[in-house]
Amino acid sequence: MRGWNVLQGRAVLLAFAILALTVPPTTTVAQEAGVRVALVKMPFHGERNVAERSGGPDYLQAGGIEARLRERGVTLAPTATVALTPAEARQYGEWHRLGLANRHLGTFVAESAAEGALTVGLLANCNALLGVLGGLQRSTAGPPRRVGLVFIDAHGDFNTPETTLSGMLGGMPVAVAAGLGLHNLRRTSGLDPALPIAHIVHAGARDLDPLERELMTQQNVTQISVQDLRDRSGALREAMRALSAATDVIYVHIDMDVLDPAEVPGHPLTVPDGPTSAQLAAALTEMFRDPKVTALGIASTPWGERDPDGASRQAAYRLIDGALDGVRQRR
Repeated sequence: MRGWNVLQGRAVLLAFAILALTVPPTTTVAQEAGVRVALVKMPFHGERNVAERSGGPDYLQAGGIEARLRERGVTLAPTATVALTPAEARQYGEWHRLGLANRHLGTFVAESAAEGALTVGLLANCNALLGVLGGLQRSTAGPPRRVGLVFIDAHGDFNTPETTLSGMLGGMPVAVAAGLGLHNLRRTSGLDPALPIAHIVHAGARDLDPLERELMTQQNVTQISVQDLRDRSGALREAMRALSAATDVIYVHIDMDVLDPAEVPGHPLTVPDGPTSAQLAAALTEMFRDPKVTALGIASTPWGERDPDGASRQAAYRLIDGALDGVRQRR
């Protein structure tokens, strides 16, 4: 009888082996039905003494990004634009209104992520990252999700009100996201709790203020060099592996000033020795192979007269293409 049971067990194992050979492997949504993308324009930037809304997001849309995505077989949701309610628009203070707009941005991001879409943000500047992170944090029911940030910028954006030399809010959003200052802005934007430093990867920085550099060193921020981006180095892959292991979802944010100045000639804050858009697009393909990377932000694109030949807009489109290539390569 015992020998008969052994034979039966072997037969069952053989049946499972045959089944494993005949059933196709599990595929992702991207493989089965094409990539789903949700575009959102965020025009509010939070800076003072200038127009409160940037024309950059509209400029990126007007160049034909939606048609470009559809030609690539992307399933595209209607493009959304962040706006304040009439009551919110009467609220005092640019920073406060930015926080309110960021919360609306986060609501869109949360809904898109819950539906399995890749969110692509066309953003006025880097202050919008607070809204995107907050949206990903609350994109499922239950406790806040653990969100990772890959921040790609020629600058640190890691100043606080105590370290800044200029007082420019656009130089602070990563530090704010990490809970190092301006807590009301972070909470109004919908990001609560703050991101742990271990959930932040900073890439491409080469122009840091002295106290900002000191703060990043003190906080032990993971930093990836321009050369790491160009080479898609082991350091880049290891940083992404560690971030993916520690988080539930990842946002990749790009300030266009990270690029070689020749590709963004109208940007007022360019820094020499940046990657080309083709090099950074290849790095994005590497990053977006990870299914946890679910949102991309393109910020501070020169627009209008500052981009007369459309070079900056085309560079931004190449970066979006690179991210989509990575999504399509997922297994």
